[in-house]
Amino acid sequence: MVIIFAWLAIAVLARPVWADVDPYKLRIGYTEFPPLEYQNERSEPAGQFIELTRKVVKEAGYEAEFIYLPVSRIYLYLKDGTVDLWPGLSGVPGIQGEVLESWVNADPVQLFAWYLEASEPLTHFDQLAGKTVIVISGYTYGGLLSWLESSENIRLTEAPNNRAALEMLKLKRGDYVLDYRQPLEAIMTQPSDSKIRGSELRSRYLAWMYSLASPRAALLREQFDDAYLRLVGRGEVPPVRDFDSDFVIPGFPGGPR
Repeated sequence: MVIIFAWLAIAVLARPVWADVDPYKLRIGYTEFPPLEYQNERSEPAGQFIELTRKVVKEAGYEAEFIYLPVSRIYLYLKDGTVDLWPGLSGVPGIQGEVLESWVNADPVQLFAWYLEASEPLTHFDQLAGKTVIVISGYTYGGLLSWLESSENIRLTEAPNNRAALEMLKLKRGDYVLDYRQPLEAIMTQPSDSKIRGSELRSRYLAWMYSLASPRAALLREQFDDAYLRLVGRGEVPPVRDFDSDFVIPGFPGGPR
């Protein structure tokens, strides 16, 4: 009898995290990436992609539980199934093989190299050679950061946030700032910001990443995709974008030379 109770106790403890979860509630990780997703002054999830996600969750018949996390923790929680999905950016190398990416996608998100108007625009990635590039703490730039860190002819300096990166650029503590167009344009409100220009390096897309640690990952992707297409049909969300329209600047690592 003792052995039976011990076996049952082990079986209960061994059950996966998702076993006791409400099947109609989704744990959704989100991070600080304004204006697309962020935590507002009331500590609530906000942003354009958050609102889009709310619509799709409701249309698919689920309830959302948003969990605010640094992006590195989101990657970890996607891998172990603590969160069901993340409304994020397509093509993140660090979670390939750990997630299913939605077939449908929303708006493009462009990575730019920002510079002072007196500097030359970038037409080829190799122009960064010999330069100091300002990167933002917590950003991986879709795997580009690791490549930059291993580069022998590009110097990196880190800024704690987007605003600090702009101010460092103005003080000439770097030649270029790497940042996405939407977050940076949202804060370019100071008169001195008008002398900052940008060159596009790469475009990616907003998409939903479903944790493969969950047994319902494939089902969720199918349900979300179908829900999104129904919303498109009613004119309530943007149309699905063509992945083939991605832009990559010549010379970009892994891109055209």
